[in-house]
Amino acid sequence: MSFAAVAGCGERAEKPSRGPKGPPQVGYVVMARASVPSVVELAARVTAFEVSEVRPQVAGLIRERLFTEGSLVRRGQTLYRIDPRLYAATAAQARANLQSAEATAEAARISAGRLKPLAAIEAVSAQDLTNAQATAREAEAAVAQNRAALETARINLGFTTVPAPITGRIGRSLFTVGALVTTNQADPLAVIQRLDPIFVDMQQASADLLALRRALASGGTVPTSARVRLVLEDGSDYGLTGTVQFSEVVVNAATGTVTLRARFPNPQGVLLPGMFVRARFAQGIDTNAFLVPQAGLSRDAKGEATVFIVGADNKAVERAVKAERTQGSDWVVTSGLKPGDRVIVQGTANVKPGAVVRPVPANAPQRLEAPRKDAATNPRGDAGTPTGSTGGATAPSGGGSAGATRGGTG
Repeated sequence: MSFAAVAGCGERAEKPSRGPKGPPQVGYVVMARASVPSVVELAARVTAFEVSEVRPQVAGLIRERLFTEGSLVRRGQTLYRIDPRLYAATAAQARANLQSAEATAEAARISAGRLKPLAAIEAVSAQDLTNAQATAREAEAAVAQNRAALETARINLGFTTVPAPITGRIGRSLFTVGALVTTNQADPLAVIQRLDPIFVDMQQASADLLALRRALASGGTVPTSARVRLVLEDGSDYGLTGTVQFSEVVVNAATGTVTLRARFPNPQGVLLPGMFVRARFAQGIDTNAFLVPQAGLSRDAKGEATVFIVGADNKAVERAVKAERTQGSDWVVTSGLKPGDRVIVQGTANVKPGAVVRPVPANAPQRLEAPRKDAATNPRGDAGTPTGSTGGATAPSGGGSAGATRGGTG
C-alpha cells in the first residue's frame, strides 16, 4: 500500500505511486505559544548629536583664522582672532579709572577716621562726621563700579579670541581674514557638529503607536528594550546597533506622525546629518503568538488566512486565523489557534476540508524499498523514490526534527 509522498515546505506533493490508494499522508507541526517581537521598520533621518554655530561676541575685523575647514576641532581650541587693539585700550582705561577710584576712596576713608575722635569731644559737629562717612562709602561704591567696568573690558578683550564651543567636525568658514564681523550678524562664522555619537530621528504614525499602547495595556504584549538597526540608502546594513532614547509627546499636525529618537555610535563617520535611512526595531513582544511555516498557511480570494489542522478521526479541518506579518520563514498567527493544534504544513495540495488524512510529524524520514518489476515503465515514483516503494513516510524537505513543536522565543 503506497501513499503520496509529502513534499517539503513550499513544494507541491508529487503524484502518488501505482498501487492501492488510501488517505493522503501529510506532515504536521504541533503548535505552542511563542514570544514573538513586534518588529517595525520606519523612515528615519540622521541628525547631529550636537550642533554649535560659532558667532562673534564683539565687533571688529578678523585678523586670523586658525583651523582647517572640515577638520576635527576640540572644545576651547582657538578658531579666529578679531582685532583686539580697541578692546585692549578700553581695558587699560577701565584699569586706570579703578586706580583713581581706589585713591579717592582711600582719602575719604582716612578723612572720616580723623573726624571720628574729634566729634567725640565735640571739636567738630556730628554732621561733619556723618558727611565724611557718607563720602567714604560713596568712594567705595565707585571703586566697585570701576572694578566691574574693568572686568567687562577684560571679558570683551577675551572675546577677540573666538574658541570652539564643542568638540566636533567644523564646516567651511563663512568669513575670511579681513572681514568685518558684528555681534548682531545673521550668519555664523562657522558651524561645528558632533557626529559621534549621532542621533537618528524616526517617524511613526500616531495610529500605530496607539495600537501598540493598547496591546501593551491588554497584557498580550510586553515592552522590550529596543535595539535599533539601520538600513542605509544603498540597501546595506549599517552594522552597529543603536538604542531608542525617547519619543515626542506631541503629534505632528502636518504628517500625523510621532518622532522617536535613537542614538547610534558613529566612530567611522559613516552616518552624516541629513542622510535618509530605514530603522528596524522591536517595540514589544507578543507572548500569545504562534509561528506557522509559510507552506502551511493559504489565503482565499478575500485575503483571509486559513490553515488545515488534523482534527478528530484524522480528518482535515480548515480554520480561519489572523496572520498579519511574517518572521523569517514563518507566519505570526495571533488568533485562531490554540496550543496543541496539529497544523498541516506538508502535503496540503492533496488535502480537502473533512477528508481523512494520514498525519505524520513534518520532515519524517522516508523508508525506501526494492523496486518492483514494472519500474522500467515508471522509472520515477513519489518524491523521487523508485517506483513500487511501499513506504508511506514523507521525504525530507527542510530543517527541523521529526515531531518538533513550533514555538519558543521568536
